[in-house]
Amino acid sequence: MRDLAQSDIRRMTLECARVGGINLGQGICDLPTIPELKDGLAAAVEADRSTYSRYDGVEELRAAISARLAAKNGVAYDADGEIVVTVGSTGAFAMAMTALLDPGDEVLLPEPFYGYHFNTVLAAGGVPRPVPMAEPDFAVDLDALERAVTGRTRAVVVCSPANPTGKVWSAEELDGLAALLDRHDLWAVTDEIYEDILYDGRAHLSLAARPGARGRTITVSGYSKTFSITGWRIGFAAAPREMAGALGVLNDLYYVCAATPLQLAVAHALNTVPPGYYGNLARDYQRKRDLLAGTCERLGWRPRIPAGAYYLMAEPRGLGAGTAREASDAILREAGVATIPGSAFYRDGGGEHLVRFCFAKTDGDLAEACRRLESTYAGSRA
Repeated sequence: MRDLAQSDIRRMTLECARVGGINLGQGICDLPTIPELKDGLAAAVEADRSTYSRYDGVEELRAAISARLAAKNGVAYDADGEIVVTVGSTGAFAMAMTALLDPGDEVLLPEPFYGYHFNTVLAAGGVPRPVPMAEPDFAVDLDALERAVTGRTRAVVVCSPANPTGKVWSAEELDGLAALLDRHDLWAVTDEIYEDILYDGRAHLSLAARPGARGRTITVSGYSKTFSITGWRIGFAAAPREMAGALGVLNDLYYVCAATPLQLAVAHALNTVPPGYYGNLARDYQRKRDLLAGTCERLGWRPRIPAGAYYLMAEPRGLGAGTAREASDAILREAGVATIPGSAFYRDGGGEHLVRFCFAKTDGDLAEACRRLESTYAGSRA
């Protein structure tokens, strides 16, 4: 526990609430709940579906997840025994780390990394090993990953589309990683929670669908981002049967099950949302991305344009700040807009020139945040 601390993401959310600012820090995703979810939830409550579900999730949701993984991601998982519904994708990731790691085992994390991944490895008794990726596009350096492998390495984390960078792994990068896993007898844990939020015509690629990778991959995803229900905490892990069995035992031990009515509501939405929903979702977020990126460009803040997810890293200039935390604190204090220090996604002093914005906001809130930034900093372009 001495190695763990509250994340800068949580800290900035609390500070933003304290001053009444606009939160472009945490990925809260405060968009309206879609009717299909409300209808499914109402039906579940009306039917008194309020008891524990099976430890790995209700049959309706496991079947819907299995069907969508096959149709969209091109990978087959048996709904009975290879899919475990969890308390959010973070729950799935925690189960994966607990199942995989002995004390002292190492996990490779492309850097910048999502802080919860780093700290969950620590909490499971493992050793996170960040492997730096180069700006501005954060391309995966497979040679650097291979050099980082030691006799204690157990797994590699793939986050695509990535938090915090919006990096989307290419087919070539995934195939190269699959070969690396095979050479060194490693597992991969993929966080694909943003798989429905990609830009500029990109399609999502799952590592498990690449040749030879399925047997070494734990796929983690969920519906917090796709359906804008971050507070519902409905995620899942999909894995080969023996590994899924281990994840299910842990899920039962720590959580018993995810909330039954919420599981049923997500299953209903997966089966009833119109076909155009997912494309509209990506287009709406691309429009928001372009609005925020344009604001940063006009301020001279050098945005790193994301290929997916709903985060944008930028390099604020002219603030007189020496660190990323000082820059984030200044932006909140002066403009009333919360961001996350770039250093939250690096170890040992990286990311001090960056802050991360989240643009999963209503159109009105995002437009107002951009207006505040421009009115506050338009004259400080460097």
